[in-house]
Amino acid sequence: MLQEVERWLARRSWSAADRPVDRLIAAKQGAQVSVVLPALNEEATVGRIVSVIRRELMAGPAPLVDELVVIDSGSTDRTGEVAAAAGARVVHRDDILPRLPAVPGKGEVLWRSLLVTSGDIVCFVDADLKDFSADFVSGIVGPLLTEPDVQFVKAMYDRPLGDEPGQGGRVTELVARPLLNLHWPLLAGFVQPLGGEYAVRRSLLERLPFPVGYGVELGLLVDALHTVGLDALGQVDVGVRRHRHQDGQALGRMAAAIYRTAQLRLSRGHLVRPVLTQFERGEGGFEPRTHAVDTEERPPMREITEYEARRAA
Repeated sequence: MLQEVERWLARRSWSAADRPVDRLIAAKQGAQVSVVLPALNEEATVGRIVSVIRRELMAGPAPLVDELVVIDSGSTDRTGEVAAAAGARVVHRDDILPRLPAVPGKGEVLWRSLLVTSGDIVCFVDADLKDFSADFVSGIVGPLLTEPDVQFVKAMYDRPLGDEPGQGGRVTELVARPLLNLHWPLLAGFVQPLGGEYAVRRSLLERLPFPVGYGVELGLLVDALHTVGLDALGQVDVGVRRHRHQDGQALGRMAAAIYRTAQLRLSRGHLVRPVLTQFERGEGGFEPRTHAVDTEERPPMREITEYEARRAA
């Protein structure tokens, strides 16, 4: 590991316990914090996440979190209803910036969320977390309230796979970590580079392009490094992350999108054939299934007319 990264690890890695919530509230000094949950068919978990944030971080005269928004990206279950009943403001992805038709993908939802939130700090949290703790929010928001030079903070945690500790994050270990170590070694110190829990200053987010799909976390991290430098990035240990795991083929599609995101940033070139073929056993043997690889990216939000008009209002 580069010596610069070793120094960064010592300087910019913390534990959620380092900053109690009462200390963070005292440090806010007028800053506004928005929490965004991108959600697609997460009725089993989204309600509890919202309830915990409302109870532990939004209650009382001086809340840590000022705004809690669930962006529903086309759920066919009761995700929106459950989230609203728990106290979140629910906005459907297609109702945001309707002049620009939405495309499927997590990054698309995160990008659009900037238009319906107002916080100086935006905290993203996946809606499929089990055993959710408020530390997932307060931990990653904390450095942004207490360290003026920090602009982007990711959560780090253990990721069990079933009963096996530390075996989750398969795409991280097989794809993202090798890519970062080989091509962006300054980012080699991030424990969970693809994790969905991170907090960022709006002033930085609005300057970054957003890959529309699974590549959004890697894309934002790499672009943040190039935009503000390593010392403006940090990570916070929030314990253990349990969530719904995807099957091997879904992970393959995720890996392809992440590789594509990295490839674009390495060369801004074009893949000859941005598709991925996988195989499933059918009645006649193995049958190919070909999927498009996410290649589209949304521009920095400050280039969007409606966003600039809202800021000027």
